[in-house]
Amino acid sequence: MKSRIRNALVGITALGAVAVGYVGGKEGLKLYSYPDIIGVWTGCYGETNGMHKGMKFTKGQCDSMLVDSLVDHETGMRKCLKNPDAIPDKSYLAFLSGTYNIGVGAFCRSSMARLANLGDLRGACNALMLHVNAGAKKKVRGLVLRRTDERAMCLEGLK
Repeated sequence: MKSRIRNALVGITALGAVAVGYVGGKEGLKLYSYPDIIGVWTGCYGETNGMHKGMKFTKGQCDSMLVDSLVDHETGMRKCLKNPDAIPDKSYLAFLSGTYNIGVGAFCRSSMARLANLGDLRGACNALMLHVNAGAKKKVRGLVLRRTDERAMCLEGLK
């Protein structure tokens, strides 16, 4: 499946480099595994896949993991969108950041994906704000700030 963040010939694309910096900056870097706010073992830039207690990483390992994970999340996100290449870069990046944070399954079931598929990108951007809870109902200030920033970038992409 096509990727806007990784190219088979040149490696990471310009948008991919922006995605790594943006998502990595939002997630923060920890060179060890730790339980996140809801108790899920996490490491590096918010990676949960394969994490368990006592793991340690180098920055290089975390950077590589982030690129691979972003490509995986992008692949899943694209499968849920009818026309992902019609989405402007900034909006696409906001959706990818959201997908990385909430997971592909949650993105695919979200109002973001549903509204984007209906052609309502403004509504899809605003729907980012529906994902500010950790766990079932615990509203988290950091997620509110992150979603506010993602929404602003998403809407900026529509100008």
